Amino acid sequence: MPAFLFLFASAYTLQFHMPWRKALFVVLVLICLSPIGSPPLALALGLVVALAVGNPFTKATGKPTKFLLQASVVLLGFGMNLGAVYKAGREGIVFTIATIFGTLVLGYLVGKALAVREKTSALISSGTAICGGSAIAAVGPAINAEPEEMSVSLGTVFILNSIALLLFPLLGHAFGLTQDQFGIWSAIAIHDTSSVVGASQAYGPQAMAVATTVKLARALWIAPIALLFAYLYRKKAASKAKVSIPWFIFLFVAAAAVRTYAPSVIQPSLFESLVNLAKAGMTVTLFLIGASLSLATLKSVGARPLLQGVLLWIAISVVSLIAILAFLKPKT
Repeated sequence: MPAFLFLFASAYTLQFHMPWRKALFVVLVLICLSPIGSPPLALALGLVVALAVGNPFTKATGKPTKFLLQASVVLLGFGMNLGAVYKAGREGIVFTIATIFGTLVLGYLVGKALAVREKTSALISSGTAICGGSAIAAVGPAINAEPEEMSVSLGTVFILNSIALLLFPLLGHAFGLTQDQFGIWSAIAIHDTSSVVGASQAYGPQAMAVATTVKLARALWIAPIALLFAYLYRKKAASKAKVSIPWFIFLFVAAAAVRTYAPSVIQPSLFESLVNLAKAGMTVTLFLIGASLSLATLKSVGARPLLQGVLLWIAISVVSLIAILAFLKPKT
């Protein structure tokens, strides 16, 4: 209730100091940052602004959006402990590499078959292969993806995340998965870490512990995959074309190293605050990306990216489930 009162007061005050479209824009940003805000809601609200009333700050939401996105990715690194992630990923390194690069290759082939835009296909594939929105946020600037390509890719991932959050626990029980099996499966087949935690928490405490650690181990692949895509697109570009090097990826790894090797005098709450700040920045970024679109742009994209995302998601879910049932036997 206090959040709603705060937003109402903000709207009432703003309407007397700026045109109503700008006031609405600011109020919606405040909603995204409030306790009721979330990444999917932020993207949806941005699309509503773009399609219903138009973005009143078009000149101010270009480069700032890109920088905010990159800064948020860097801050996310403070939530990773390299030691724990290495320990979790050491035994399953071959399986991790196989599923990540297998998904990327399959995504490329499916994208070609469906005639999806090349960069949109790359974003959806990387989001499916690693960790959803975070991977897309890192790869997008590395390949100079357009706002509409980012928005379509993120929208696809968020839709599938919402479905997975409800569907996976039901499927886990239907297939008789142990908590360890379900934890690994959800970490591989569900895109975003938040949805992985939600689904595995509903399955059991051990499932959540396994899922969170395995997902963080996969999330470390954000850096090399983003650099790989940057290299590939640099090779494709003309020799004199300017292709941005994703320096922020190195800062992301440095942040993870600081989190891992920081002196004990530094309170963990500091790193938690930085991660929360990153999540807030990512949420606002998604709103700005959504607000930068137009109806004509969305119509030109069509439903093919969503179909690509669905096909990839089904493929990795089925293949990883078969592998887990075949090779990860329940502990006796």
